[in-house]
Amino acid sequence: MRISKYIIALCCFSAFICHAQHNKTTIDAKLDYQNKELKIQQKITYHNVSKVTLDTLYFHNWAASYKNRHTPLSKRLIEDYDKSLYFAKSNLRGGTIIKNISSNYVSDKWFIDKNEPDIIKVILNKPLKSHDSVVLSLTYITKVPSSIFTEYGQKDNTYNLRYWYITPAVFDGEWQTMSNLNMDDLYMQPSAYNIKFSIPQGVHFNTDLKYTKSTNPPFTTYHLKGKNRIDIELNFNVINDFIEFETSPKIITNLNGTSLSNSLKTDIVTRELAFIEEHIGKYPHDKLLVNSISYSKNPIYGLNQLPKMFNPFSGAFEWDIKMFKALTRKYLENTIIVNRRKDAWILDGIQNFLMIKYVEQYYPEIKALGNISKIWGVRSFNVAKLGFNDKYPFVYQFAARKNYDQALTTRADSLSNFNRKIVNKYKAGLGLQYLDEYLNDSIVFKSIKQFYSESLNKETNSNLFQSIITEKSDKDLSWFFGDYINTKKKIDYTIKKIKQTKDSVEITIKNRRNITVPIALYGINKKEITFRKWLTDIDSTTTISIPKGDYDRLSLNYEYLYPELNLRDNWKNLKGLLNKPIQFRFFKDVENPYYNQVFYNFYAGYNLYDGLILGPSLYNEAIFKKKWLYKITPTYGTNSGKITGAASFVYQHIPEETSVYRYRIGISASNFHYDKNLSYVRISPFASVEFKRKSLRDVGGSALSARYVIVNKEIPKFAPKLESDNYNILNLRYGYTKPDIIQDLRYNVDFQLAEKFSKLALDFRYRKLTDTHRQYDFRLYFGTFLSNKTESDFFSFSLDRPSDYLFDYNFLGRSEKSGFLSQQIIIAEGGFKSMFDNPYANQWMLSTNNSMSIWSWIEAYADAGFYKNKNNQALFRYDSGIRLNFVHNFFEVYFPIQSSLGFEPSRPNYASKIRFVITLAPEKLIGLIRRGFF
Repeated sequence: MRISKYIIALCCFSAFICHAQHNKTTIDAKLDYQNKELKIQQKITYHNVSKVTLDTLYFHNWAASYKNRHTPLSKRLIEDYDKSLYFAKSNLRGGTIIKNISSNYVSDKWFIDKNEPDIIKVILNKPLKSHDSVVLSLTYITKVPSSIFTEYGQKDNTYNLRYWYITPAVFDGEWQTMSNLNMDDLYMQPSAYNIKFSIPQGVHFNTDLKYTKSTNPPFTTYHLKGKNRIDIELNFNVINDFIEFETSPKIITNLNGTSLSNSLKTDIVTRELAFIEEHIGKYPHDKLLVNSISYSKNPIYGLNQLPKMFNPFSGAFEWDIKMFKALTRKYLENTIIVNRRKDAWILDGIQNFLMIKYVEQYYPEIKALGNISKIWGVRSFNVAKLGFNDKYPFVYQFAARKNYDQALTTRADSLSNFNRKIVNKYKAGLGLQYLDEYLNDSIVFKSIKQFYSESLNKETNSNLFQSIITEKSDKDLSWFFGDYINTKKKIDYTIKKIKQTKDSVEITIKNRRNITVPIALYGINKKEITFRKWLTDIDSTTTISIPKGDYDRLSLNYEYLYPELNLRDNWKNLKGLLNKPIQFRFFKDVENPYYNQVFYNFYAGYNLYDGLILGPSLYNEAIFKKKWLYKITPTYGTNSGKITGAASFVYQHIPEETSVYRYRIGISASNFHYDKNLSYVRISPFASVEFKRKSLRDVGGSALSARYVIVNKEIPKFAPKLESDNYNILNLRYGYTKPDIIQDLRYNVDFQLAEKFSKLALDFRYRKLTDTHRQYDFRLYFGTFLSNKTESDFFSFSLDRPSDYLFDYNFLGRSEKSGFLSQQIIIAEGGFKSMFDNPYANQWMLSTNNSMSIWSWIEAYADAGFYKNKNNQALFRYDSGIRLNFVHNFFEVYFPIQSSLGFEPSRPNYASKIRFVITLAPEKLIGLIRRGFF
């Protein structure tokens, strides 16, 4: 018996020792303020807690990720449309010079892959057995990068250091190495730290480690100690903007920005910490550093990002909610050690769940628009009625309707920025909120608290949380940890029909999608909830019966407790004749599922012949995507004095598990003037297939389209009938775009078939930013007639200005032969800027358009090409000049210098030779702005 007890005690002690074998890190660092360098001597006592012998160790050296334009970090920033590191001068970049690496005082071989310079491979001179340890000594110099790249680094006299030292990678059966991708997610093992850090005397030092200091002019040396730490973040500055709150733990932060008193801020932080501790557990360290950078990189997206003069929220609420988000994030990251690149959803879910509950408890009355929701003219909008917490399902639904969402278990480095920063975090938080409502009895909070306790200061993963919450509930949760977490399947249930009997109501509920989850059925009486009932296992169509009661409506997901794709078909009216009456709303708004909404706003446009084009625009497209869309815009032209307008009707379908992003089919029609007192009618049925990008982190895409364009033009009295008056053209097109910030590639192939001609054209465009930050634009155009029986040049290729017989381009004066508006250019067909007397080709045309930046938006351009007419030899033309490229493809000006016509400035009326590009299309500008986000 004694032997058995001894063996059990020995096993427990051995397990404790293995668990307690945390690494130890000793660092002696000195800051060279002038050269912006850290001179570091470091010792790492590495414990092999695995069951295998290791002959190779891997280390992370994220300071080296700033060394050049070829690092994974630089490439990642380019993907995010940030070229700061790619074109940075050497004095702004960072890097590491490693002098020596040894183990147990014997030099080791170490290697760095040029494609991953922030990962070090060290081959030990002696294999490291399971549960043994080795002492590694490192000597290196780290160049601190500018903060313009990731916000961490140095700027002026301020240093914000994160991931500034070399640290072992985690080995859990395989090495979990990862490069710095500006995601602040380094997976680290807990370690005991003993750091000696010397900085110039007079510089302030901020840390959440315990420390003592000594001064030996001209340096002050700080002696830092900490146990079970993973991420040592430091701040040095000459003018200290950090404040300390005497709370438990003590909070050190520079997240300021409001005029609140420090005593009020202390009260707020005390309340926040009490809330977090109640629902998670006690923080294991005495101090917690919350740098404003962590918030600025992961802010609360919404109107509280507006300038202070427009801020619709009170200073107390704004600071409280910002601080709560930053605080909970650091609280969780410092204590629950998960691989956030592979298993990000669990921390995202806990943080956003806490955010939801915190606002629910302390700010239930706050609206998403804040005080703006009270303004007359705004308060009637549905968006003004959204509560602050309603933004979570709102944003998820926005992404899901566009099929931009991704599974919660998708690797974080494969998520689009929109999903990584917002959508997946929201869906994870909503998922825990969903479970909380479904399970009741505070099971979710209890599970989070146990997960925190069992995970504290050691590597863990979301599987532990799954096992904890599954044990606490007798309900089946396989749907949550299956489809909800691991797929992007969308929830969408509908009340298909109801049948009333004398004492009951039969409800037929249909599952429109391929995911089966618990759903909530409500009885509603004048917007008051009279009952709520959870229904499970509805995988297709089910009919249930409920007693009649004090309710006049039945609704699914009335409180939006779970993220659902479509709420418009979630309810039935038991008494009214119209289930959904028509509602007119000014401007685009959030959908109201209880009405068939028609939106309207004011349209304004311009062309020379109609003048100002004014009128209402009626449409049904809300903020979220719909399948059936219509838009009707009757207008009046101030110059023409005529009624004009446009209309379109579209059906679109967005499949999920295919290579196709969207199918569209529809018809459009327009009626405007193409010349003075001469109108045209254009009708075009169309269909298109848009293909998916390889991933949501890619930009651009490809599409195949077909349309049949019918044009009927009004002609002057007594004018002879021409082939250009009325015509029908079948147009097939394939287009491809990949607008990277460094290399922009686009091309399209266009085929047209009409009664008298058929033609084929290729338009190829390539733009590159060179290593010297110069922009080079290249365009190649080739067009040829396959057959041509036309009698004029109306359908011919043009060198300098296409006739635009398909009415695709927004020419302000499309029929002008002279004057300012005749100088408008749209780069199509030949793309020449100089204007020639005979620019048309009725057989074929080959041209190139080139430009190279000289300084900023000033560029030199040159065009060259051949074109051929029937029964004539091919002609060669060229031109060149200066291009002012203010906003690419939106606002540009061309000044011709030399061409086949001669020296252009010496020719008469040079001002009439200047060409300009102007694009009045707000939706294209919005697309330009959002690139790199989703």
